[in-house]
Amino acid sequence: MEYKSPVYNVISVPIEKVEPNSYNPNTVAPPEMKLLYESIRQDGYTMPIVCYYSKEDDKYIIVDGFHRYRVMLEHSDIYEREKGMLPVSVIDKSIDNRMASTIRHNRARGSHDVDLMSNIIKELNELGKTDAWISRHLGMDRDEILRLKQITGLMTLFSDIDFGQAWKPIDSAFEDSLCADIIFENGDSKQKAPV
Repeated sequence: MEYKSPVYNVISVPIEKVEPNSYNPNTVAPPEMKLLYESIRQDGYTMPIVCYYSKEDDKYIIVDGFHRYRVMLEHSDIYEREKGMLPVSVIDKSIDNRMASTIRHNRARGSHDVDLMSNIIKELNELGKTDAWISRHLGMDRDEILRLKQITGLMTLFSDIDFGQAWKPIDSAFEDSLCADIIFENGDSKQKAPV
């Protein structure tokens, strides 16, 4: 079967059936939101909202395009002109692959909220995704993944990492054997000191 990109099957969906996802770390500053509104006002919707269709809820969950969706929610002139309908391109992927898709879309053009991004790394880790999977699917290097894991401060995020044994506490008997009696020049008293 020949592959056909989702953009060739754009459908018109009532905005009431579209919902944001719970994990998008992309943020848009007020000046850019104003520009996005102006772009949609002047040029119309030129790119569809990418969604996953949830049959159980009969809802379209946004994978990419939250801010284009928000423009219609916040501006009655756009809502009225478009008759409350959003152009939607549907992808059918599991939650981990939808998260990866959202990140790929965002990283290609936007900025991310670091706390939300670390939460995505945490969720993917909890879904059993390795650092290698995250690196490959989200376009991150291992150092970036490590920094995002450190932000959450959760030990479970490091469960797949083998740590070296460079330092181990020593017991007091062993510690005592490392010390010797030394007579200091300032007196006859002997004191324990490291050798």
